Amino acid sequence: MESLREAVDGLDEQLRSAAAAVAAYGSSSADFAGLSDERVLEARGPIADLRRLSDTYSAFLSGTISARSRRELGGNGLSARQGFVTPEAMVQHATGTTRGDAAKLVAAGILMAETDTAEKAAHEAGRHPHAHLPVPVPWQAPLVHAVTAGVLSVDAADAVRRGLGDTDASVTAEKLATALTRVLTEAPTLTTDQLFKRARRLRDELDEAGIAAREKQARDDTRFTVFRRGDGMVAVNALLAPEQGEWWMSTFDCVTSPRRGGVRFVDPEKAAWAARIQGDPRTLHQIAADAFTDLLHQAAEVDPGRVFGGRRPAVRVIVTQKALTEQTGHALLEGNPAPVSWQTVQREICDAGWVDVSVDTTGRALDVGRTQRFFTPKQRIALGVRDGGCLWPGYDQPPSFTEVHHLNEWATDHGDTDIDLGCLLCRRDHLRLHNDGWRIRHDNGRYWLRPPPSIDPEQALIPLPSKNPLMLALHDTDNTA
Repeated sequence: MESLREAVDGLDEQLRSAAAAVAAYGSSSADFAGLSDERVLEARGPIADLRRLSDTYSAFLSGTISARSRRELGGNGLSARQGFVTPEAMVQHATGTTRGDAAKLVAAGILMAETDTAEKAAHEAGRHPHAHLPVPVPWQAPLVHAVTAGVLSVDAADAVRRGLGDTDASVTAEKLATALTRVLTEAPTLTTDQLFKRARRLRDELDEAGIAAREKQARDDTRFTVFRRGDGMVAVNALLAPEQGEWWMSTFDCVTSPRRGGVRFVDPEKAAWAARIQGDPRTLHQIAADAFTDLLHQAAEVDPGRVFGGRRPAVRVIVTQKALTEQTGHALLEGNPAPVSWQTVQREICDAGWVDVSVDTTGRALDVGRTQRFFTPKQRIALGVRDGGCLWPGYDQPPSFTEVHHLNEWATDHGDTDIDLGCLLCRRDHLRLHNDGWRIRHDNGRYWLRPPPSIDPEQALIPLPSKNPLMLALHDTDNTA
């Protein structure tokens, strides 16, 4: 593998080329506003290159500032002499970024410096066999090379680093290096948020015992405070562990979703309820506050027809049959990326039971046929398990925020109400698909998005993998069997 110093050779020329390419599109907002759609799409590449290169150099600078502001230097450190409490504060002031972005630049710069030092030492050791053993090259070194090679942005590299975490007694550097290689092969097709989730899932696979420890930490970090302000208003501040917070989220969705998405496909028997929802003058925040107050008054005896329009809040714990049988591994809360331990699975089953959703190795589940227009509640649950949320690329709306799309129109194309011929899309993407000429195809348990000719004349198919990590693991196992 080439050294970091070799990898950054030519960055200056890349930076100048990217700047010149961007400048060719114009130098003002008016210039860019006058570009054709094709030129606007074309400009994204050079601008992304310029941003990436700028962040790379900012990381180099941030690492230098951090090294010259080491704790042992005290008041003689560079940041302290310039009047800053931390090197991150100095970087934030210099770059005009947020505190979080400055911390990412510093972390990236430190890793770059450590990698450069270790690779230089390894090179010298190769030239002088009797020299002292070199400093081990950090297992995260491929991240540094990916940034300098233009494969990853600093933000994306930071997401991978945070997702994989640090070494401990059970997760060695070798294991993390292997996981990092897997993430980097997928990186070009994933957003920064998706990279973090993918890296975190791989860490969870390596560290099943750590899931329970993180659950305990989340529980320890849980807080709920209520205080009265001077004007008599009462303020609430909460930080909830995923298992507890998802119940709150589900309740909030049940309360606000009729107003948030609009009342659609209302049964005639619920016409009065629909009219009341549409005519409600309250804001969503007011509705939520009133509903939670009502819940406190009525507690477990609350009438779902009055508050939720016939729907009860629920938190779904998704677990594979293998884990259920062997009583090992971990599960997921629907719509939440945090895994839950087997102890939590047992507690939820004991309290609420389970709904058996059988799937094959491609994630396909039960059929209903054409006898009814709408998907049944059990099908809806199965779709939530299979799809994990809105399938549209780049978006991570949970199942509770989605609608079921018939791949073949039920009214015009004789579409069946079958699991294979339905998928989850959020309302915005569902409307986009119908209004802008997109189509979704199904082939042996896999789903593909076909853009309209106006977007892509070739209409190249875009894969739509499940957003449920357990389904992704199922596909990975099937593909490597």
